[in-house]
Amino acid sequence: MQIDFLGMQAFLAIAEQGGFQQAAAHLNLSQTAVSHRIRKLEDSLGVTLLARTTRDVTLTDAGRALLPRVRAAMREFELSYDTLRQHSRNAPQWLAFGCLPTLASHRVAPALRRFGQMHPEIAVRVFDNSIQEIAELVQAGTADFGISVAAPNRHGLNVEQFAQEPFVLVCPAGHRLARLRSVRWDQLSDEVLVRISLPAGNSATIDDALGERRLRLRWLYEAQHTALALNFVREGLGLTVVPCLSVTETEGLAIRPLHEPAVTRKLAVLMRRGATLSGPAQALRELVVEELRAGLPASGA
Repeated sequence: MQIDFLGMQAFLAIAEQGGFQQAAAHLNLSQTAVSHRIRKLEDSLGVTLLARTTRDVTLTDAGRALLPRVRAAMREFELSYDTLRQHSRNAPQWLAFGCLPTLASHRVAPALRRFGQMHPEIAVRVFDNSIQEIAELVQAGTADFGISVAAPNRHGLNVEQFAQEPFVLVCPAGHRLARLRSVRWDQLSDEVLVRISLPAGNSATIDDALGERRLRLRWLYEAQHTALALNFVREGLGLTVVPCLSVTETEGLAIRPLHEPAVTRKLAVLMRRGATLSGPAQALRELVVEELRAGLPASGA
């Protein structure tokens, strides 16, 4: 049901001010406009609210029944409006950006800590979404910028590459490959592997880089997210391959570089074309990019 707010406002003004002329002056409207609002309200309700004579206006039984409810509703609305207005004055300033979960998991928090020291009055919202979702958020202006991978996009965004992130092997700390400084892909041919089928397209990146050699690998398990794949590795189900910024060495896990071939993905900042970041937003962008670069091996920058 559609609520006729303007009609109720006019009805209350007439009842409280004593007539159409007084209500029109109170609302800064013409008498014609007030009359139109009342007719529309009465038509929508199917009842007559006001009895009009040449000398005065009185409430009908329906009008008297409606008046206290309209008065209470209007007072409640005014209170809510004032509350929201006060909130808008006192609420913190917000910045928002998008970041792939595999990038945000370990490197974003230090950047936010540094940003908070610089701008303690600004709140930050992080959209840890997929490539497609981040692009849509940036295009819509919901996110000031996005940290994603450099890929063709149908949104016409500016894509500024800032680093290449290598993929690494994750294995149990006691595994034979953990004793090596780096691992060749052909050394994985006898190992059980856990594939991560992410919306970011990491599996496709690996397959494209390996070519026909991918057919010699034993991907016996598949997970949708990195955290689950790493849990599989801890439980001894197999080994996995992930972008290096998505994992840190923890108890029970070892991380080793992969080569022959080295597989990488390009990291980029996404922005709307023609958009200009505010000073704080630009500072936040620089801090996040700096933290991500710091987490890469020297050859990955």
